[in-house]
Amino acid sequence: MLAFLTEASPILQALIATFFTWSLTALGAALVFGMKNINRKVLDDMLGFAAGVMLSASFWSLLVPAIDLAALQQPENQIPTWFPVAVGFFLGGLFIVLIDKTLPHLHLHLPISSVEGPKTSLHRSILLVFAITLHNIPEGMAIGVAFGAAALGIPGAGGRSGDFPSYRHRITKSS
Repeated sequence: MLAFLTEASPILQALIATFFTWSLTALGAALVFGMKNINRKVLDDMLGFAAGVMLSASFWSLLVPAIDLAALQQPENQIPTWFPVAVGFFLGGLFIVLIDKTLPHLHLHLPISSVEGPKTSLHRSILLVFAITLHNIPEGMAIGVAFGAAALGIPGAGGRSGDFPSYRHRITKSS
């Protein structure tokens, strides 16, 4: 199975990865079908758990590898290896804040009168779709970066690890 995935076209890999992550999201969301009424404390615990998973995934799967790549690209340590990552992190946060201010959206369980962003007459369901879209933009960008890194043969991308010297050669050769 792994050989099939590594030999498949990037478009097929993206389709399979998208279906896989959608399946896991649907499975997690399906937990609510077994509950008639959900206790607010249970809901808060579930949201806290999801937030912890997302924070740890951001750190271990995005920030730490980005710092490692910055160290490979800056072997002379001209600037601290965390600096380009911090700049990207700040710009990403700024992007989300700007989108949050310019895209009308509504959070779940809030009345239509508490729409965030510019005033709009859009229907409640459309505003919730905008909120979900706002949430999914960074996830989609992260998946795109992961596939781009795998296509470049960056160590650790696409399940591969090691081979830092060949990647370092590729960076120094292209710069």
